[in-house]
Amino acid sequence: MPASFSTPAPAGSGYAPLVEVSRGGLVESVHFGAIAAVDSRGRLIASAGDPGTLVVLRSTAKPAQVLPLLDSGAAERFRFSDAEIAVMAGSHGGEPFHVRAVLSILKKVGLDETALQCGAHPPYHRPSARALRRRGRKPTALHNNCSGKHAGMLALTVQLGAPIAAYLQPAHPVQASIRARLEALAGLDRGSVRMATDGCSAPTFAMPLRNLALLFARLVAGTDAAGGPDRSARRVVEAMRRHPEMVAGTDRLCTELMRAGHADLIAKIGAEGMYGLAFMQDGAGAGVALKIADGEGQRARFSAALEALRQLGVLAPDEAAALRARFVGELRNHGGLLVGEITTAFQLA
Repeated sequence: MPASFSTPAPAGSGYAPLVEVSRGGLVESVHFGAIAAVDSRGRLIASAGDPGTLVVLRSTAKPAQVLPLLDSGAAERFRFSDAEIAVMAGSHGGEPFHVRAVLSILKKVGLDETALQCGAHPPYHRPSARALRRRGRKPTALHNNCSGKHAGMLALTVQLGAPIAAYLQPAHPVQASIRARLEALAGLDRGSVRMATDGCSAPTFAMPLRNLALLFARLVAGTDAAGGPDRSARRVVEAMRRHPEMVAGTDRLCTELMRAGHADLIAKIGAEGMYGLAFMQDGAGAGVALKIADGEGQRARFSAALEALRQLGVLAPDEAAALRARFVGELRNHGGLLVGEITTAFQLA
């Protein structure tokens, strides 16, 4: 084990050391963060750092952002498939099958890609990005990882007969319904969450980490704030689990976690080191919300998420190790030499 130093967290942050990077037997870097695990009844199961830490949800909100669409009956009206619902809840890689799904959603509601206001970036899926370059094509809004979410918002806009061009405005009926739905599922008072602008220009939300964990616990349990059935939550969870490749894509950790099929697990990353996870445990939903303080998105976030799932009994040690080897890897230099290690530094309590 590397020599570990007593490194204080940033003052007043609520963050604790989660992941250490060592070289030559010494800790070279430390990633701080916080984790909250909560059951669908609102009880704190376990935590590291302060579970009350305020976080910006970013794309961890996506599975809940599609709920008002499902509540409205638009999925039945426009005959959306489970794969299309899953891509609405996802941060896809811009692979051809993702692009086709988003185009299908838009076509069904009578729109095209010009209605999308998410902006364009190259596909996250590198082979798809290379294929675009080889053909001399530039990425469009369809390749944006959030285009599925935006297509879902546009579908709800059409369903409500609301102004299409203004669908991203915080006061728009679509965004107001999303905010209210998230607050209720997270156990927060209506109008209490703080709002910000996401990377795709849509509104995003801030809430304590434990409330995000509660939101995920209720999603996977398919229950509302009163403990009654939530048909829309069940529908989006079923869609995500049936089509994990639409939520993320090829060779993505979210995809592989859901394909593993343990305890009805769902997984959804968010930018700046966010992760939302949920599974069934002892007949109730359990949600896990994770934030890496410095926003690191791979070695720290993935290491912490896999270790949390191992400690909570969702992943066997060998499964967690295999996924760490694949998605975190070893610390090697340019000559291929193993020069250090990445280890977790927390115990959920």
